[in-house]
Amino acid sequence: MSGRQRVWRHSAAFRLALAFAGMAMLIMVITLSVFYIRTVVLLEQRTLRQIASTTQQLQARFDQGGRAALVQAIDESLGDGEDSDRELLVLLDAEGRRIAGSSRFADPPASGSDIEEQTLLRSGHPAPGYLTTRKLPDGSRLVVGHDRSEQIQMAELVGDAIKAATFLALLLVVGGTYLFRDLLEQRIGALRRTAAQVAAGRLAERVQPSERDDEFALLEHDINRMLDRIEGLMQGVRHVSDTIAHNLRTPLTRALARLHEAQREGSDPAALRAASAATIAELEQLNAVFHKLLQIAEAEAGAQRQQFTPQSLHAIAADVVELYAAVAEDQGCTLQLVGDAPAQAAGDRDLLASAIANLVDNALKYSAHTPGARVEVAVRARHDTVELAVRDNGPGVAAVALARLGQRFFRLDERLPGTGLGLASVRAIAQLHGASLVFEDAAPGLCARLKLPAG
Repeated sequence: MSGRQRVWRHSAAFRLALAFAGMAMLIMVITLSVFYIRTVVLLEQRTLRQIASTTQQLQARFDQGGRAALVQAIDESLGDGEDSDRELLVLLDAEGRRIAGSSRFADPPASGSDIEEQTLLRSGHPAPGYLTTRKLPDGSRLVVGHDRSEQIQMAELVGDAIKAATFLALLLVVGGTYLFRDLLEQRIGALRRTAAQVAAGRLAERVQPSERDDEFALLEHDINRMLDRIEGLMQGVRHVSDTIAHNLRTPLTRALARLHEAQREGSDPAALRAASAATIAELEQLNAVFHKLLQIAEAEAGAQRQQFTPQSLHAIAADVVELYAAVAEDQGCTLQLVGDAPAQAAGDRDLLASAIANLVDNALKYSAHTPGARVEVAVRARHDTVELAVRDNGPGVAAVALARLGQRFFRLDERLPGTGLGLASVRAIAQLHGASLVFEDAAPGLCARLKLPAG
């Protein structure tokens, strides 16, 4: 078996096309067979009805006018020019001698018998036909028959037409099978080639969109969306890896330098304690970074989605505002909660509280040195969504930096404390909850809007 034959043998597209072709052929053969049988049966039934009807009419003529009337009826029927060459009418006496009509058969059936098949003579040549014999009260016998040659020819003609149609349909089905298989292979081949390119590391490859609005076009669209997501995640992983290496190397280097310095001979206890305290602070900061990264990874993986229950977003925001009230007071900042109490959304309470806390903490941090600093947390129900907005009147964010808010390790001001992961964790929690997170220029300050599906 050649390689091409093996490919076709194991091709799902070819098997599918062949299965549909086989079904089509089977349906067509059954339909044409039924048509052929019905045609033959109808022609035969028409002939038999004609023989029976003619026999009854001639019997009635005999009953009304005797033999003379019957002979006249036979002569009229054979001389009317309608089916005269195919119709057989004979009146025989008791000894079998012909009285009227023409004898074109070998031996008539027995009297009173059903209609039987018998060979007739037509233009001196044998021809298939039907005969029946009716014995009359005066002892004579009436023989009625009909030539079946044209009926058989018609059946053969229909049969030949059906055979030709079947052969033509078979050619069309076979051609359609190969065409269908090739069309499927072209569409699927494009998907496989793109998958091979992506598997080879070329993540920017995409399936060429089709102009057809069919199931394959939808599949191509879904695959391209998936590849966009994969490419974005891989770029995020590379970025995070590079950023982690950069952000962790500096504190680790500082911690090691302090410890090495403290180990030198002659270091006094105060220097050791200072080095230990500074190292602990660096390690706590690193621990916070790892905690945030773990929280983001769990949120992006959807690990806690199954724990979602209806939550009062207003109640969670109230708890967060109460928690940060003392911090805001120390900074001389007004922290206020406004909005609708019944606003509910399905989610995880701890994650939602963490997201709100990060937004409030970020607002307090960047508005701390603003005279008359004010942070407002608003919760409002809007049709089928619940919106939480955290607005401050701080220095705000430049338009070019708004798009980068929420990226891992992105920080507006490196001088302020933080890991650069707070807003990234908020974005991951928003994605987990099917919510949208938007940052807007509040003029002055910044407004972060978190919109969740109501529930």
